[in-house]
Amino acid sequence: MRTHGWSGSKPSSDEEAVERILAAAKRAIDHSGPDFSIVDVARDLGVTRQTVYRYFPSTEALLTATAIGAVGPFLDNMAIHLTGLHDPGEAVVESIVYVLERLPHDPYLSLLMSPGSTLVSPARVTSDVALAFGRLIIDRFDIDWPSIGFDDADINGLVEHTLRTLQSFIIDPGRPPRLGDDLRNYLRLWVAPAIPGTQIAKKETHAPRHNS
Repeated sequence: MRTHGWSGSKPSSDEEAVERILAAAKRAIDHSGPDFSIVDVARDLGVTRQTVYRYFPSTEALLTATAIGAVGPFLDNMAIHLTGLHDPGEAVVESIVYVLERLPHDPYLSLLMSPGSTLVSPARVTSDVALAFGRLIIDRFDIDWPSIGFDDADINGLVEHTLRTLQSFIIDPGRPPRLGDDLRNYLRLWVAPAIPGTQIAKKETHAPRHNS
């Protein structure tokens, strides 16, 4: 454990040091948004930048870890919203709609999943961090996976499929963007049928939309 500085109150373990760094980063994000710097965090903690870098190799790594640690309430509310949905296709559809509808209103979710963010950029949607976050979403589904024949590899594949779909709508929401039931119908028709175990019947389709 590194104990340099810390304003005279050294952490008792590496785990406590990480917790204190993440708490300081959250305060910095709340104050400055995603433009916070390692200098802000180090100053808050009374340590050098090098001390922070020993635990988090970059500002981006610290931002991502802080944001993931702060989206617990969002994930809990999503789990409540998805309660009673036992069809995997329907659950994926509703989770995608839920994320997209709340993305502009949740500052920490926005840090993770806005265009150009650390999780939805084309090079990182299948990164370990992105897949771990996607697994946090899928694990909130009210579904008995073994009973419908899913093993752990299947669930991980579903995580990737869901992240890739989210990425496409975040980067290009459409002109005009699909919203509400329009988005649900689109996902039920074109995304849900690709998911094993889905029982969603084809919904009524609408006339093709015209670009404005």
